[in-house]
Order: sequence, then C-alpha cells, then structure tokens
Amino acid sequence: MVTGRARAVKGKEDLGARVRGQCAEEWERPQRGGVLSSDARFTVTRTLSKDQQARRERLIDSARELALEGGYPAVTMHDVADRAGVARATVYRYFATKDHLLTEVAAAWAHHVTDDIDALAVGDTQLERLTALLERIVYVAAQEPTLTSAIIQAVTSDDSSVDDARTLLFQYLRDRLSRAIGDPVPEREDVELVLGHILLAALISLASLRQPVEDVATMVRTSGRLVLAGALAAAASP
Repeated sequence: MVTGRARAVKGKEDLGARVRGQCAEEWERPQRGGVLSSDARFTVTRTLSKDQQARRERLIDSARELALEGGYPAVTMHDVADRAGVARATVYRYFATKDHLLTEVAAAWAHHVTDDIDALAVGDTQLERLTALLERIVYVAAQEPTLTSAIIQAVTSDDSSVDDARTLLFQYLRDRLSRAIGDPVPEREDVELVLGHILLAALISLASLRQPVEDVATMVRTSGRLVLAGALAAAASP
C-alpha cells in the first residue's frame, strides 16, 4: 500500500523542474553582538528568469566538463567562471560552494541518465525493471570515472550548503526507483530508502574503491533481489 508517497506523487514529478528552475541561496545573519551561528542560517528559494536559468545551466555544464577532464581537483570556482565566460562572483550568486555546484552537476547527471524511465526500466517483473535501471546507472557511471568520483565526493561532503540540493537529488533517485518497481510492494518507502543506499554504495565502489564494473553490477542485482524478496516475504508472514 502506498501512503505518504501517493500523496506526494505530484510533488515528486516536479522535482526535476524544482532543481532546474530554482536556486537555493543560504544567508547567514549574525546574532546580537555580531557572532555568527548555524542557528541563524536560513534558506531562501527564488525562481530564476530565463536568462538566469540559462546562465546557471552554463555554469553546471562548465563544472561538468572540468570534472570530466580532471575530476574533483579540476573543478574550481575560478575555472568554472572562466569556462562559462562570467565573473567569479557570478558563480557564487548561484552556488555557495564548489560542493554545492558539483551536487547540482550530480542532479543534472541523474536526470540525463534516468529521465526516460519507461525505456530504461524494462522487464516483466518488478525485479527485472529495478535491476535494469540500477545496471544502467552503474554502467554509465563507470564510463565517466572522473565525473563520478567528483560528484560522489561532493554529494557525500559535510558542507551544509549541499544539504538542500542533496535532498532533492536523493528524492529524485528514490522516485526513479519507485517508478521502476511499479507495482505495489510492502513497506515501499523503506524499500526505496534501502535501494537508494545500495545505489550510493555502488557509485562509491566504482569511484573511490575502483571495483570492476561487472562486480558492482552483480552487487546491485543481488541487492535488489534480496531487498524485494525480503519485503515480499515479510508481508506474507503471519
């Protein structure tokens, strides 16, 4: 039975638009006495104009190109600005930090890889559809190791400016996994959460541990099978 997720379907379908059409800016306000505190941090989300959106996408594309060329170290705000043809201050209007920018690169990458979910998640069973999607993500990530390494390092950063973008990214990927599974499964939200962690572990295995892609693909297939089987078995238990 789908509960909270059913109520959130429309919002999740709009995740891509939210990521592409809005920009979260973090402002720190001093407390009395001029001392900055994390408690004084808040987030303002503003809708971008077409020109601003085009500029933001150009910055993301520039960061992606740099990451493809040299991984995480190659992406600097200065070099992103140069490649995009803007002042460095412009980059900071859209992205608070390098990790924030690369997390948005990760979101764009995830959309590119999984947007056509109906074409990707093929198969007659839930497991076949799920593993088709997971394997697609793994194989694409393996083809671009420097990019994968860069975005994984950013997404797993403890930089607080990454939080909102990372949350949207993880929600989007969980939605893709849910669409791939399709039919109702018991404890659906828990299943999606576990699968999301499996996917993250797979990407870390590729990017940081340098495990062979076939081994990682086998891992996601096995994990997907066990998670779905476990959920179905738990529901069948008296």
